[in-house]
Amino acid sequence: MTDTVLLTGITGFLGGHLALELLRSGYHVRGSLRNPDRARATRAALAAAGADVDRLDFVTLDLTRDEGWSAATEGARFVMHSASPFVTTMPKDPQVLIRPAVDGTGRAMRAGLSAGVERIVLTSSTVAIAYGRGRNGPPRLGPDDWADPASPKLSAYGVSKTLAERHAWSLVEGQEDRLAVINPGLILGPLIDDDTGTSGAVIQRFLRGQIPVAPDLYFHVVDVRDLARIHVAALTAPRAAGHRHIAAFHSCSVHDVGQILARHRPDYARKMPKLRAPDWIIRLYSLFDGDMRSNVPELGYCPKLDASGSLRLLGHPPRSLEETLGAMADSLIERKLV
Repeated sequence: MTDTVLLTGITGFLGGHLALELLRSGYHVRGSLRNPDRARATRAALAAAGADVDRLDFVTLDLTRDEGWSAATEGARFVMHSASPFVTTMPKDPQVLIRPAVDGTGRAMRAGLSAGVERIVLTSSTVAIAYGRGRNGPPRLGPDDWADPASPKLSAYGVSKTLAERHAWSLVEGQEDRLAVINPGLILGPLIDDDTGTSGAVIQRFLRGQIPVAPDLYFHVVDVRDLARIHVAALTAPRAAGHRHIAAFHSCSVHDVGQILARHRPDYARKMPKLRAPDWIIRLYSLFDGDMRSNVPELGYCPKLDASGSLRLLGHPPRSLEETLGAMADSLIERKLV
């Protein structure tokens, strides 16, 4: 009998790739949707990407509601929880992000544990490790490091991811081997459908010429295809159980991203930021731009992250930064999304 994985967030950028990798690996995927009307388009996109969608079905779940979670986990061997609210402009009320992230993680965890699933793989983030520290933060960070949710430097999104992951670990106290957590950086790579997601929107802004100057900000990047493979490996790998795994293999600045994209797509080179902006200009600009405001505390900080655990799960060298950025840029252009 084919093992069933309850996958939350299947309509997202990462969720689609997780479904694709799970189906390619022989699993039966039970994908959760908040809006059941999206099932047909999701199935079509995965089929077009080469997946065997005969092993795919859907359930309707909401991070903020109890209904359906017990039935959704019935008969599943694993739960993969990738659904989480995300915005680039932080809301006035942080609870708009924090409450559904924490409560939704709790619902997924409790349903999986009650159903007796063998392992839950949770998608967290490097923001729950590295963010909110300021320019003078530690030069190296690893899986044992945590962001401080009480820090005024940590964005609402950072707080939501940190508290949601903390909540997950609290629910498996004494049986930590039933949980594996993946902490990805900025997730980039090819699109499966026309939903760019937040990650695609970042590169979309570059290609549209909407980043006129480069702030002193840095990304820790992972290719979505590598990340999907890491998640699937974490379902059964003994070494994955009970641990956090940083999945971010490349560090680059905003300026670096522009230069790589310009080389890959010379026809878009003129849209890339040419000049680096001093911090005082970015701080002034952030007064009028919510996207930038939440990133001001991260100016100038680029710690080295220990991704050795994820690298072992991946089992092969990660894709290059150039391949990852190029694949996303090509997808956006080919789909006429820029």
